[in-house]
Amino acid sequence: MAVPVDFKTYVDQACRAAEEFVNIYYETMDKRRRALPRLYLEKATLIWNGNVVTGLDALANFFEVLPSSEFQVNMLDCQPVHEQATQAQTTVLVVTSGTVKFDGNRQHFFNQNFLLTAQSSPASTVWKIASDCFRFQDWSAS
Repeated sequence: MAVPVDFKTYVDQACRAAEEFVNIYYETMDKRRRALPRLYLEKATLIWNGNVVTGLDALANFFEVLPSSEFQVNMLDCQPVHEQATQAQTTVLVVTSGTVKFDGNRQHFFNQNFLLTAQSSPASTVWKIASDCFRFQDWSAS
């Protein structure tokens, strides 16, 4: 019989995974954009300022047309998602916010939420994005 793992262990695992993931994601976004779709599940969904992009080919096309970027993450939060909500799949909710400047545009505040799922093999665990929601958070000028 398996020994139950206490919730703090799940939280610690989520925090380690989130910190590592965020470093990889934003560095890849800024410096190796063509590799970014590898971080997503095959049927992952991205919602970018209300625009839905689904599937690896569509994600690759979407990221290819974005101007070059400079992201600065100012806040990171995470939590494990209860296994009853994910059919026992190890899943972590990651929330980030900060600033981004796309080439030729002014700097924007942003908020981004990721739902990561663990893809385990005998040798390692790789976290993949199942869902990604990005929003600019700038106040409208009036």
